Amino acid sequence: MNKEKQVLALKYRPQNFEDLIGQDVVAETISKAIKQNKVSNAYLFTGIRGVGKTTIARVLAKSLNCTARIENQCTEKCENCDAITNSNHIDVLEIDAASKTGIDDVRELIEFSRYGPTSAKYKIFIIDEVHMLSKQAFNALLKTLEEPPEYLKFIFATTEVKKIPVTVLSRCTRFDLSRVKSDELFTFIKSVSKKENGNISDDVIKLIVRISEGSVRDALSLLDRALISSDDNNKLDIKEAQKIFGYFDKTNLIELFEYLFSGNENKVIDIYRSIYNQGVDPKIFLNDFLEILYYLKNISFIDKNGNNFNLNNDDHDKIVKIAESLESSTLLLFWQFTIKTLSEIEIVSDPNISLEMFLIRLLYVRKKIDSDDLLISNEKNTMIETDNKINAVTKKALPETKTVENSNTTIGQIKNVVQEKKINESLIKIDTFDNLVKTCIEKKELKLKYELENNVSLVSFEIPRIEISFNENLDKNFVKDISSKLYEWTNQRWIISFSKLQGDMPITKMKSFKRNKILEEAKDSEIYKKFLESFSDADLISKKNIGNEND
Repeated sequence: MNKEKQVLALKYRPQNFEDLIGQDVVAETISKAIKQNKVSNAYLFTGIRGVGKTTIARVLAKSLNCTARIENQCTEKCENCDAITNSNHIDVLEIDAASKTGIDDVRELIEFSRYGPTSAKYKIFIIDEVHMLSKQAFNALLKTLEEPPEYLKFIFATTEVKKIPVTVLSRCTRFDLSRVKSDELFTFIKSVSKKENGNISDDVIKLIVRISEGSVRDALSLLDRALISSDDNNKLDIKEAQKIFGYFDKTNLIELFEYLFSGNENKVIDIYRSIYNQGVDPKIFLNDFLEILYYLKNISFIDKNGNNFNLNNDDHDKIVKIAESLESSTLLLFWQFTIKTLSEIEIVSDPNISLEMFLIRLLYVRKKIDSDDLLISNEKNTMIETDNKINAVTKKALPETKTVENSNTTIGQIKNVVQEKKINESLIKIDTFDNLVKTCIEKKELKLKYELENNVSLVSFEIPRIEISFNENLDKNFVKDISSKLYEWTNQRWIISFSKLQGDMPITKMKSFKRNKILEEAKDSEIYKKFLESFSDADLISKKNIGNEND
């Protein structure tokens, strides 16, 4: 195919180790292995899409079979290299495991491997997306992988390494390919843009780098679209690029946050609708929303520099200003709401409506937090006023003392006694699960007592957090009721969470278990066995079953 007509991802695909970007360690390690003649029987390359798995597999195949290589590097000046590049070499077989998944396909492969290479030094099988092979196909490969002929090499590539059996992984030399760093990818895409005579600004290239998330192929595909939209007379700017790629300006989202935290519902909805009208995908909006929350929480650790392609200096300064008036707990609560909404939009027919309701919920959550803070502040002021009134009454009631020092001491003592009495009367110390059950009994909260004893499997208890196993028999209002009562009794907000871990047996079941255990131990005793010799039809049962409470 004429290179001028190829898409950029194919046109600029690396043909040797020197052309690779972002995978220097992998390239250096494999080059040294070839130089020292310590080539593995099987290689496995794993990583996200577009970081060079299949490309490195081909470069490795060419390096092993190149007849004109210099310093163990492929020079692409031999017939083998040309044939491998064009995917028509008779001894280098590329297989797509997505379409060749069965054991019969692997059997053909193994049968083909019995014959030596025709024109190259090694016969090489490159299997892409190897995790798609069936379990039987993997098992059929094991023996050949472990002890292949000297002329045979396997090269695997996959995006989901966890789906590959451990028995196969242990027979391969594994390389985990990392995402390409933003600055390296920016330099590469800018150089390709210049070679293609692209009239594109650096801001657009930064946007391409950001959207591609470290994938070179994604970045080149986006650049392809950008080059089509630009020419010598029309330079592609950031606003036009955002429309082409379906992304929106971060500044709009930061402005939305400003109104969100100030409680301006109309402005929040207006800004969101303007973003939505740009054709932005709801998932992209929520992911960018999470990104801004992350910056608000950690902005003090983020530097303003040229390598940060997600925030420009103006956006950075705005986020710093917003973050100054926010509590970490508020941001973490918003984070949880956003994560939950990401799963909700999958089941809603119109995600746009779901997102508007999500923003309105956040507005009311923010108002609730502010009202709680105001309530706490008012309570503190009320307590201070009450203390002042107590001091004033105390001063009038007490007889005059000879010295100021004695007067202050007496007043201080009376004030402390009154305060301690007030605190002791209103607050209850709950530091164990048993104390919680006991408090429910004392406060005559019989419904909560029943749930705690019969349906709650305790995983952990620590002030102010209780973690329990999920139980479908638990009353649906249990968490709400117990949280409300704990706050009333301790003046402290408790977190009641469900865990996937298996907790302790509920109290009632535990008592029954212990009772049965004692009964079984009694039946195993020598006294009971001798008793049965005289009374063979006798049986030992628990007192509860007898029903005689006086025994």
